Amino acid sequence: MKIASWNINSVRFRIGIVEQFLEQECPDILCLQETKVENGSFPAAAFHALGYDHVLLNGQRMHHGVAIVSKLPLVEEERNDWQANGEARHLGVRLPNGIRLENVYVPAGGDIPDRALNPKFGQKLDFLARMTDWSDRVRVPTIMVGDFNVAPLECDVWSHKQLLDVVSHTPIEVEALTKLQAAHDWVDLGRRFVPAPTRCFTWWSYRAKDWAASDRGRRLDHMWASPELAANATGHAVHEPCRSWLKPSDHVPLVTEFSF
Repeated sequence: MKIASWNINSVRFRIGIVEQFLEQECPDILCLQETKVENGSFPAAAFHALGYDHVLLNGQRMHHGVAIVSKLPLVEEERNDWQANGEARHLGVRLPNGIRLENVYVPAGGDIPDRALNPKFGQKLDFLARMTDWSDRVRVPTIMVGDFNVAPLECDVWSHKQLLDVVSHTPIEVEALTKLQAAHDWVDLGRRFVPAPTRCFTWWSYRAKDWAASDRGRRLDHMWASPELAANATGHAVHEPCRSWLKPSDHVPLVTEFSF
């Protein structure tokens, strides 16, 4: 089974590269974040045409929204409001084999890493805290994927020293994500297959004139698994070339292969 995850930054605007990716990689399941579309306007027909008959949505306009498209049946939908304000940032399902799949879009958190000066940063920390409480209660084998908007390791950013005060890599965010990971002993599949300190980025800003030449990337997108599932992961790939496709997202897709 191949499970893919991608912050697509508007699924309607970038449906062309989504189709290109699905035709090229043929994952069984694709989890999308930042779909930026209400459920009624989601381009489901494009996915149905490629064999993804099961389309589950938690949509919203603006900068939110998540979706799971699958060739396999999906049941027991769940939508947690970890933002506590109605933003569509989570969609969880059960796969035919009983394993849970959780698709998460953690808020970016604004520009100032200070809860008092920047309410969005506080919301991000509270979101991660609510996820941690939920994670502590997870009792079934689970895969959690998505845009976590935190690059936890020093080697997960192009310059640890220069980004210590930049939202996504601050010590307080790293501490929050570390607590989340510890709450269920989640296995970070990205770093299981690409061990630190090997370079591994999933996001590059649109601001760079040549993103590849400057290579100022961050590893914001993650795939985690319950400890008992880690051995079932047989391969993991970061599809960096997608960053150069027509109308690219600033994120690239991840794909993990499992042996179940």
